[in-house]
Amino acid sequence: MRTRPTLTWTDPGAELPRTTSLTEVVDVVGRGRVAVLSGAGISTESGIPDYRGDGGSLRRHTPMTYDDFVATEHGRRRYWARSHVGWRTIARAAPNDGHRAVAELQKRGLLTGVITQNVDGLHQAGGATDVIELHGSLDRVICLGCRETSARDELDRRLHAVNPDFGGVATRINPDGDVELDEQVVAGFSLVDCGGCEQGVLKPDVVFFGENVPRPRVEQCYQLVDDSDALLVLGSSLTVMSGLRFVRHAARAGKPVLIINKGRTRGDKEATVRVDRPLGQALTELVGSV
Repeated sequence: MRTRPTLTWTDPGAELPRTTSLTEVVDVVGRGRVAVLSGAGISTESGIPDYRGDGGSLRRHTPMTYDDFVATEHGRRRYWARSHVGWRTIARAAPNDGHRAVAELQKRGLLTGVITQNVDGLHQAGGATDVIELHGSLDRVICLGCRETSARDELDRRLHAVNPDFGGVATRINPDGDVELDEQVVAGFSLVDCGGCEQGVLKPDVVFFGENVPRPRVEQCYQLVDDSDALLVLGSSLTVMSGLRFVRHAARAGKPVLIINKGRTRGDKEATVRVDRPLGQALTELVGSV
């Protein structure tokens, strides 16, 4: 049985004030040496829903967990059938004004780097470079046997070849590339093994719920925060520790933490300023003001 990931958190304290003004953000970002930590909220304007917002996917959908994926072939068939359909939507998604604004800030030399919790590749498509993909990327596949990685497009072609008459249709995409499919449709979906070792189980090169982020990647993120003078959080509720730990790390070091997000976040008490605005609009204004 899947364990439902955390939808929200319990905060006994009073809700902290938020603003729509970017004045403090402009001041800090204008001085440069800022690290960015982005979440699903920055991709909603590209048609990919977030997990925990008002219309977030976790309110209706439980994403795949690592234990479910590795435990049974049925779990893997269910994931790949649904993701096979969802991948078409993820692959077509285009970067929005928020992604382009982050790339522009980086181009101007104001950012030390970008950490994203997203697996959609839209920061890079929007022009950002050297992005640390904290949770991996859906455009890669890894073999759990030989550990070889390969392109998702290659797997997509192989899956099409063994499922020429597959009739799955996406009704709504989730941030992890999953969609809702009838179990009868899932049951008729055929899997393929690793094309390298020809027997290994293929998994998307992403961190599932219940799976740990590789330690070297975590240390790389901590180092980026250490090398920066401030942390700018974009479109993340910071509900899970995966991203929240970097906010707390920056705050303990006395560095400004700037949050731009629709709604409150679990990191609000660590934040110097909390801006409640849509990301595309706010970041476009930020670029025009620094």
